[in-house]
Amino acid sequence: MRQAQTSQKPKLLQAMIDAFSLPDLRRKLLFTLAMLIVFRFVTHVPVPGVDSGALRDLFETNALLGMLDLFSGGAMRYLSIAAMGVYPYITASIIMQLLVPVIPRLSALSREGEEGRRKINQYTHWLMVPMALLQGYGQLVYFQSQGVFQEGVKIGLTGDALLPTAAMLFSLVAGTVFLVWLGERITENGIGNGISIIIFGGIVAGLPANIWRSWETAHFGGLLTLVGLLIAIAFFIVFVNEAVRRIPVQYSRSLFRGGKMYRQSGGTHIPIRVNSAGMIPLIFAYAILMFPSVIASYFGSTYIQELLGVEGYLYWVILFFLVIGFTFFYTMVIFQQQNLAETLQKQGGFVPGIRPGRPTAEYLNKVITHITWGGAFFLALVAVAPLLSRWLVGGAASTNLMLISAAGLLIVVGVVLDTMRQIEAQLLMRQYEGFIK
Repeated sequence: MRQAQTSQKPKLLQAMIDAFSLPDLRRKLLFTLAMLIVFRFVTHVPVPGVDSGALRDLFETNALLGMLDLFSGGAMRYLSIAAMGVYPYITASIIMQLLVPVIPRLSALSREGEEGRRKINQYTHWLMVPMALLQGYGQLVYFQSQGVFQEGVKIGLTGDALLPTAAMLFSLVAGTVFLVWLGERITENGIGNGISIIIFGGIVAGLPANIWRSWETAHFGGLLTLVGLLIAIAFFIVFVNEAVRRIPVQYSRSLFRGGKMYRQSGGTHIPIRVNSAGMIPLIFAYAILMFPSVIASYFGSTYIQELLGVEGYLYWVILFFLVIGFTFFYTMVIFQQQNLAETLQKQGGFVPGIRPGRPTAEYLNKVITHITWGGAFFLALVAVAPLLSRWLVGGAASTNLMLISAAGLLIVVGVVLDTMRQIEAQLLMRQYEGFIK
């Protein structure tokens, strides 16, 4: 009877109906939605002393701020208490991932299973606070240099500026800690990765406003071209994100039965993704390119800002190669931490035709290096997609929209696919048909 009903409805629609028909899964979905609503309320609570008109004008002319606004879930556009979003936590997580193979104590903790991961996560939370303090103060100083505060409001660590600066700074840090707490509650009690879903919620909420701003400044044909380009990029992202290289693995085991020893063998594979680094290389590259401009703005210099501005070609050339370099760097760091060759040898597994141990490690490194070229060029093309939109459509509005949307689509597609897989797993556990055949 259930199979007959399923065949009469679209697969996706039927899967959603099945998901909401299960009390525990429905509770997880509603809890995730409730946390996203709380997050959207928090993004509209501004810090005191902000000139909203000047802030709005600044974001309309600065595409790089739009990229940072992407990770804050739209809160930076209002300079709210959640203006930093979960970005300090992401930065702290990246730093911890890079430190694990370097510091022996952290490397030992990473091999202690769940307890070790819990300790590393605790260190990440501790590191997040000073990162948030530094980033928050830098943002306040930068926004003051751009004239977005009301008259009489000063940022500094001495004199009359100390108290208002401390109040704003601790409000920003508290907002970040609260968003990370919301994300972890989603991970524990909801569906999907909470931190990713927080970023996802901000992107989806801000996309209509960005499209409307482009509609006001671009001609109809150019806007259609822009939408078509976004659809093509979305398809490209799905295709590459789902692409894997399967390394065949054989396992050999010995069993004793009736006083005799029997050999059993079985085969499986190691799936290695073409894009193993995700969004991390883009985050690194954007942060590095923006850093000189922010420092120059503190000293009132406009030369660096003009030289590395999104209007010039030098910015896009440097961004392209930075993304490629960071993709290889981050991918190799991650695979070194996983130590696949040693794990296979301990479990009695081997790649057919390759000796266990060092030869297996060299073979896997060679495969990873080859397929990472595809992932690196994919991320680099996503990063420079705004330049392509400028050639096809023209106008700063299209560049700003694509800068936000090209990187945002990568996050949105990844979060949607991951959430669908988790719902799929929940449905299959209960013998329902999920999203994917």
